[in-house]
Amino acid sequence: MKVFSRNCTAVMAAGLMSFTAFPTGAQTQAQTGAGNSIGLPDNVAVIGTEQPRERSATAVVNGYVITRTDINQRVALVTSASQNQFRPEDLERLREQILRNLIDETLKVQAAQAQEMPVSRAQIEQTYNRLAAQNFSQDPEQMGVYLESIGSSAAALKRQIEGELAWENLLRRNITPFVNVSAEEVNEVLKRLEESRGTDEYQLSEIYLSATPENRAAVERNAAAIMEQLGQGGSFVAYARQYSEATTAVVGGDLGWIRLGQLPPQLAASVRQMQPGQLSGPIEIPGGFSILYLTNKRQVLMADPNNAILNLKQIAITFEPDVTQEEADAKVAQFAGFVDTLRGCADAERAQTELGASVVENNQIQASRLPEQLRNMVMQLQLGQTTRPFGSPQDGVRVLMLCGRDDPQDSGAPTFEQIMNQIEEERIDKRAQRYLRDLRNDAYIEYN
Repeated sequence: MKVFSRNCTAVMAAGLMSFTAFPTGAQTQAQTGAGNSIGLPDNVAVIGTEQPRERSATAVVNGYVITRTDINQRVALVTSASQNQFRPEDLERLREQILRNLIDETLKVQAAQAQEMPVSRAQIEQTYNRLAAQNFSQDPEQMGVYLESIGSSAAALKRQIEGELAWENLLRRNITPFVNVSAEEVNEVLKRLEESRGTDEYQLSEIYLSATPENRAAVERNAAAIMEQLGQGGSFVAYARQYSEATTAVVGGDLGWIRLGQLPPQLAASVRQMQPGQLSGPIEIPGGFSILYLTNKRQVLMADPNNAILNLKQIAITFEPDVTQEEADAKVAQFAGFVDTLRGCADAERAQTELGASVVENNQIQASRLPEQLRNMVMQLQLGQTTRPFGSPQDGVRVLMLCGRDDPQDSGAPTFEQIMNQIEEERIDKRAQRYLRDLRNDAYIEYN
């Protein structure tokens, strides 16, 4: 397991299972592996010469053609969101994964059309316009120009939107009405929550890749490639939407607040070691591999200290543009020594009159809005105390003085309805995965 710090992202995903090629006519005696559930031999002799890179990465899905342009434009959507360069082998894996995504997307759209519940053009345009406003702060026409500039198109993004909306419609008709949660189950969860008051819970996001015994090794290799890309920075949300096979993909992989007992043991063991801002994976679980991102951590049914409202005074000094390092160090030392003489917030103004520092009052600041390093320092202060000096001669050096702190009240248990919705979502997710597998099994797919 690898753990990377930073706000993360960028994805490659499961590629085709690779086999060792033998010259034509080669023979080998194969023995069936004892642990192989479908009787595959331990040693595989491939007949003929394999030339995987000469195949055209296009397909016809129940008569619908997925073109090379479709794949290239979707690749452009992904690579433009990443700040790092993709190696040729990573791009190849990316193209293979995108082809699989486009096939699944096509199956979802076709299934919705077959059940006479196609996604309307108005729905697609409404979602597209909302994305333009939220993610680009510009109108739809300008976003279309941007998409073309990166080698993609508005049509490519709208096709992805259509697939997501079609899937939502299918789940709403074929799965959601048949998922039932009893009042007894919800009350049992509420009881366990109260019993676990004060224990940790975690705000998590996930990218899930399914695997079978036959392609496990290939999926694991490509999940490791995903981790390598994510560790170099980017948008976890964007890539979870593109590649995660869980239903949470439409919300960027967000799992919400989770307690360790709600997770498979493999995931719980990894999360227990993580700190907010870290990425962990690939983690093997029954049915596939997961990559987790920990956004935040708090205690069950307890107040979150990050929601405290703070009253702060900022005391800052500036430096001449041509100041030397020696002069700056001396001035910082003088500033730190003076700050130590201050006796509470009422005394802070003395820094202005005696030292020429600026004093600015910041009221009603939520602790969670402070940078993490500063927040950790401020949350350890008592009233009238200051942080250590921070900054630079170029930007100025300053301290923060805590002049007031209103801690939030203990948070109550989630409502009956919230718990019921959470259990329903978990069951819908499991049935949705089975439903998609059925669509794949029933499909007629021709590769070019």
